[in-house]
Amino acid sequence: MEKAGQANAMAAAITVSQLNRQVKALLEQGIARLWIEGEISNIAKPASGHVYFSLKDKTAQIRAAFFRQRQHGPTIGLKNGDQVLVFGRVSLYEPRGDYQLIVEQIEPAGEGALKRQFEVLKKMLAAEGLFDEDRKQELPELPTRIGVITSPTGAAIRDIISVLGRRFPSIPVIIYPAAVQGDAAPAELMSALKTAIARDECDVLIIGRGGGSLEDLWAFNNEKLARAIAASPLPIVSAVGHEVDFTIADFVADVRAPTPSGAAELVVPDRDEWLRSINSLATRIARLGQRAIEDRGQTLDWLARRLAQSSPGAMLQRSTTRLRDSKRRLSAAVHRSVADNKHRLELAMRGLHSVSPLATLERGYAIVEDANTGKVLMQASDVSAGDDIRARLARGELIATVTSVKDEQK
Repeated sequence: MEKAGQANAMAAAITVSQLNRQVKALLEQGIARLWIEGEISNIAKPASGHVYFSLKDKTAQIRAAFFRQRQHGPTIGLKNGDQVLVFGRVSLYEPRGDYQLIVEQIEPAGEGALKRQFEVLKKMLAAEGLFDEDRKQELPELPTRIGVITSPTGAAIRDIISVLGRRFPSIPVIIYPAAVQGDAAPAELMSALKTAIARDECDVLIIGRGGGSLEDLWAFNNEKLARAIAASPLPIVSAVGHEVDFTIADFVADVRAPTPSGAAELVVPDRDEWLRSINSLATRIARLGQRAIEDRGQTLDWLARRLAQSSPGAMLQRSTTRLRDSKRRLSAAVHRSVADNKHRLELAMRGLHSVSPLATLERGYAIVEDANTGKVLMQASDVSAGDDIRARLARGELIATVTSVKDEQK
């Protein structure tokens, strides 16, 4: 029995790798991501860019790995003895069975209280509607002047001026200097904003600074400054820190830019693209103008022709032309009428001639008349012997005296 139990136990055994894999799964699934506060010790920074260290307190410690792809800010400042807040997940390094913390974010331990203050202020201002999109102002498409509220010696102003000079150098920039870090920064930022609003010489304002820690950016989480930004009649672009940094100023501003350079990109168009658009529009306007000129020219020509046609000279010319045409048509009509009548007369004459006695005479016949009375003799009994008669031939006449009369009826 004992040997059988041992055999069954051996059959159910797992490998070390399987055990570590199961433990890793239990740790990662059973414990959610969390913040842990502790002191850094045994820090190592190999050439891979990853950072390895132990996080400890007075009685315990845990190994931690901060992989390069998770590092959004500089890590060179991390050193042994730093008190930090670490956000990450609990896991197991299977090859050695080491229980460890996979780090996703590191902050100085003092930032924990600041984060809580940030969240409280953010929630309060959001409830008041200061973050609502419907109260935010549109940025001008092409500002005539740009104001920048920042430190006059910081990297942010150099980046902004560089980008503005590259994109649209003809737009002037006014700098309203203010501290962007430290206890005096909120008051100076509000004073600069007040000055910009009072002078009313800019179409848009950029307020911000370069990146830094939460403490470095804390001036832009000031409640009074946030309310001043929200109440500004000028549109404001917030450009605080890097893309991953968020401040209260970002939420109350009309537009949030990820960086100061990004703010400069937002407030002006690209000059070359703008010029291309203008040139394209100018070409279209020129084409439309040329077409309008041509259309107006045609209309003018048409009106000029109508005006010329309605002038007294033109009317007289047309009347003269019509009279000349009428005469020509009348003459032609008369000639046609005469020719037609002549033709008809000739036809009638030919028809009359065909039935005329003269035509009969042409065939050798004669017309005999009483020489004294001119009466045409139709029968021999109309005359007596000794009467004078006239015989009318086709050509000429004969005068004769009847010597005898022969009447067929007798």
